[in-house]
Formats: sequence, C-alpha cells, structure tokens
Amino acid sequence: MMNRVSVWLVVLAAGCLYGASVSAGAEGAKLPLVGGPFQPTMESLKQYKCPEWFRDAKFGIWAHWGPQAVPMDGDWYARGIYEQGSNHYKYHLEHYGHPSKFGYKDIIPLWKAEKWDPDRLMALYKKAGAKYFVSMGSHHDNFHLWNSQHHKWNAVNMGPKRDVVAGWQKAAKKQGMRFGVSEHLGASFTWFQPAHRSDKTGPLAGVPYDGADPKYEDLYHFPAAPGDTGWYSNNPKWQREWYDCITDLIENYDLDLLYTDGGVPFGNEVGRSMIADLYNNNLKTRHGRLEAVYTCKQKSEGRWIEDLERGVMAKINPDPWQTDTSIGDWYYNRNWKFRPVSWSIHMLVDIVSKNGNLLLNVVQRPDGSLDREVEEMLAEMAAWNAVNGEAIFGTRPWLVYGEGAVRAKGGHFGEDFGYSYKDIRFTTKGDKTLYAIALGWPPDGKLTIRSLARPKGGTGNVIEDVSLLGHQGKIEWKQTADGLVVTFPADKPCRYAFALKLAGSDFKPAEGAQVVEVSRPDARGNFTLSADAADLHGALQVEQHGGQPNIGFWDNAGDCATWTLDVPSPGTYQVSGAFAADAGDSVLVVEMAARQAAGKIARTKSWEDFRNVSLGTLQVDKPGKLVLKARPRDAASWKAVNLRSLRLSKTAGTAGPQ
Repeated sequence: MMNRVSVWLVVLAAGCLYGASVSAGAEGAKLPLVGGPFQPTMESLKQYKCPEWFRDAKFGIWAHWGPQAVPMDGDWYARGIYEQGSNHYKYHLEHYGHPSKFGYKDIIPLWKAEKWDPDRLMALYKKAGAKYFVSMGSHHDNFHLWNSQHHKWNAVNMGPKRDVVAGWQKAAKKQGMRFGVSEHLGASFTWFQPAHRSDKTGPLAGVPYDGADPKYEDLYHFPAAPGDTGWYSNNPKWQREWYDCITDLIENYDLDLLYTDGGVPFGNEVGRSMIADLYNNNLKTRHGRLEAVYTCKQKSEGRWIEDLERGVMAKINPDPWQTDTSIGDWYYNRNWKFRPVSWSIHMLVDIVSKNGNLLLNVVQRPDGSLDREVEEMLAEMAAWNAVNGEAIFGTRPWLVYGEGAVRAKGGHFGEDFGYSYKDIRFTTKGDKTLYAIALGWPPDGKLTIRSLARPKGGTGNVIEDVSLLGHQGKIEWKQTADGLVVTFPADKPCRYAFALKLAGSDFKPAEGAQVVEVSRPDARGNFTLSADAADLHGALQVEQHGGQPNIGFWDNAGDCATWTLDVPSPGTYQVSGAFAADAGDSVLVVEMAARQAAGKIARTKSWEDFRNVSLGTLQVDKPGKLVLKARPRDAASWKAVNLRSLRLSKTAGTAGPQ
C-alpha cells in the first residue's frame, strides 16, 4: 500500500485557514471550493486516508427509496415508462395511462410516505448490526429527497412534503450511527432522455411524451446534443448543475459518507472538485479531523473507497472497499422474492474477510413501511450478530481471506455463491486472536481448517485455545499436519455461519490450504468427480436437482470449475459427464496437464433430466497431483448448463493404480 500523508498533519503543517478557493470547471466557469489541503487533482487526493470508523463498521443499511417505489414495479421505472414495449411501459399504460398524458411527473405526487417512521426503522437496523445508514439523495429520476436549494422537484415541496434526508439523519444520530447519502444524479441527464421521445408504433405514434414539454424541462432535462449518450453527459451546463446540487447537499447535511452511482462523475475536474469539497468541508466541520468517506465505482488507490455493485473482491484488497447490494430489487417490486438471510450473512462474512464493508439495501414499500418478511429477516440478522458480532465488527483481514471450494472471480454483478461448511473465512483482532467462520455446519460435526495445520518446521500457528462463539462449554480440538480439527457440539449456537475464536500467536496460513479435496481413483483407476468436490470460479454454485448435487447457474462463459486429482500413473482416460441443458450448442472443454478434450452438450428435457455426454479422451504423461479444469469453449455458443459429475475412465491396456 502506498504511503499517504495524514490529513491532520497536512492541516497542521500548512497552517490551513479555511477560506474560499475556486477551481476551473465546466466551460471555464469557476467552481466554488471550500478551502483546505485537498485540490481537484488525482495527486492531491492521494492524501486521503480511510477513517477508522468505516474500517470498524463493516455493515451498513441503505434505503434505496423514493417515488419510483409507488408502482411497486421495480428499479428504473421512471425511465422504463418511456421505452415502448418494456415491462414498465406496459404496466404504466395499463394502470396510469399513456406517458404523453400521465408521465413520471404525475407519479411523484402519489408518493406520500404516510407510514414512514425513521426512528422505528433505524432502531431495527441498529439492532440488526448496522453501524451506518445511507439515505437515497436523488436517483436518476432527478427528484431530490432533501431540501434542495437548486431544484424545486424535491421531497419538501412535493410528495411526502418532508425532508427525507434530514429525517433519516436525525434518526441515525439518535441511534449513534454514522450517516451517508447516495447520489445517482450524475447519470440523470442522459438516463432520462427517453422521456423526450414518443411511441414509434401504435395509435399514439409520434405524439411526444410529457418529458418533451418545455414546461417540465427542470425535471426531465433539456434535450441532449447528438452523441451525448454515455453514462455521464459531456454537457458543461449539466455538469455545473450537478455540482451545485451535490455541494449543496454536502455543505448543509454534514455527511459521514457520500456514494456515487458510477465512477468519478464526468471523469474530469468537476467530479474531482466535488470530492475535494467533501473532504475539505468535513475537515472544517470536524475541526481538522477527516472522517468523510466517498465511495464510487472506480479504482481508487486509496483516494476514495471503491464500491462494487452486486459483486465482491476475489481476494483481500489492500485498501478498504464496499459492496452495495439489495435483498431484492432496488425499488419495491411485487414480483421479486427476497434473498434468504443466509445469503446476507454469507455475503457479510466473505466481504469482511477481504477488507470490505457490506452496504445492504432493505427494500421499503412506497408508504415507508417494511414487509413482515423483511422485519423477520432483520430480527434473524440481529440474532446472528448478537452471537458472532465480535468476529465481524472492528476486525481486520488475516494474511489470507479463507479457504474452501467456492472462489469468486471478483468484480461487479457476481454475488450468487453456493457456500457450505467447507468454505471458511478469517478475521483478526490484534496479534493474539484469530476468528475462523464456517459458512455452514459440518454434517458429521467435525471441521478441518487446513490453513491452521501444524507447521512442518515446528514454528508458527501456536494455538492455545479454541472456542465456538455462542457456545458456553469447551469444545474438542486438535492440531495435526493436515489442519486444525474441531469437533462441534451437538447443538448449534446460531444459524447460517459459525465463528470459532482462536487464541494463540504467530498465526500463519499453511501452504496448500486452498486445496479442499483431492480426488483419488477407484480400484480400476477411474475417477468420479462430483459437483460438491469442485473448486468453483465465478458465480457458479452447487445446487440440488433430482435429489443430487450439481454445479448450476453456469450461464457465463467466463466461469469454470476445477478438481485436483491424485493421478498414480500415466495413461489415457475417456472423459464423460452428466449434464442438463436448455440448448444444444454449448461446448465444454476439459483440460489437464496441457491436454484437452471437448464435447457438445445436447439439450435435455428439463433441469432434472441429466444425460451422459462423451467429451473425448485425455492423455496423462506424468503422474502426480494434477488440476483438471472444465470451462466453456467460447462465449458465442455457450448456453446455460448444469453439471452433475465428470468421469475419467482408464482405457483398456492402461495400468490402474499401483
């Protein structure tokens, strides 16, 4: 990690007086900046250091909530109603009428938030374990949830006629929680341009939508210039309007955190000026102590906190980071099922082990209340954190994040993983305490942690005591050359994930701990490679179909599965597999020791119908522990496939195990 100068030292050394300064911005206009050590350059922003409160917090809850919740039809409703043929358009037409007559401007007054009780909700969120809370500031719909000084389309003037941001902030402070706001406004200009168009077909073809009416230009924006179609507009007028709105929010609400839905806005000095303003303003209000966090979806090198939408890091990131995701759709959607609590807890544990925080959207109804199911989920999270919180909050990552069969490739939009007791994640507190969290309960009651094996040289991994959080009695354990073997008690202390607390010193991960299972041949020299013995890379997960485990969710050609085989002698193997598929074009490649086999997977009757497919032969020239990889041949032909098992059968005339 690069060395960064403490901002507090910079302030002292510079003798900084917080006077006004300016920065050249859009069209050469001067952007007003709060004076301070941060300037709108990438070099200056290197001074930033993530505050300890964020590193300790680990878990935040987000209210991705506003007028778009009213139809209960999910995310991006304000845009979708202007896209003829989309599901949002069809729903809007059926329930509200044509968007040339009844558009998004007419949805806004329907958002009353009549059952919104921020104090009650915040108490639930704190009990569930959240250490910070993030309010929606403005989505791409250009409706502001604060008392905006630059925009009349805001929640104080319209809809609930309440300052929603201020209401959430007051409730968070009452609970002793940190408070942030998310801004999605930067992308609003190009995102909302469909409102200026009209139907291309049908009885109202050519009749402009209400967004084309100049009377509502302050909501739907003015028409974009040809070619201005990126996520962020290149229009200087809009960039300055955005800057004024967001700095108004920063300077009037004393934020602990600001989230941007995208990279640094506009990729230029305007966006960097906003970040500098946030940091300098925070230094001013916190008397020289920088406590502000800025998150966006761009690599940071420590200048801010990198955010991943619905995804995770593949490994420990040297700089703190954040995942933002949701228990369902982003806005209330009557057609979506909520995620199970196990998913939220497993995400939290995995993310924390990799030096990250989880920001979880708790989906609210249009009136501001929560479904009973959601309240029950929050209660379950509260119960889990009451037992295991010490292994999460205030911890730091270990030398490795964990061990197990499931490995994420990392990045946005990959968050569905079939974790089991074999997947273990580590966190630490100081040099003497290590936590090992199993993402499941071992069926035979015994858990082997390979990373904590007795070292061959006799030094390191000194374990003095092992306890199970939530269990009052002693537990049996022994440290062997294969790993730390723990015998779990008869009764589970909680659900979903189970934290072992290890006291000791000189903890070091044993070599080869990531290899969960080594497959060995049967008496005839044949290998059967089951789904639950594979290392999964990407978004693959083990699921059940036809009463047996299989590798599912294999619709991405970038995902793959691997097995480690202990091959006793050279030979030739016939390779086959049991597959279910909904198309007949997918070609799977199996490779080991620089040799390949491949076969086309035919369509089957259903996901319960697994058929054997021949994948050709593999020649093995040198015995030993070899990794076999199964991967799609190419993205163009690959369609969704489920894999139950692979089989390598030694051909006639080839020697079996010696």
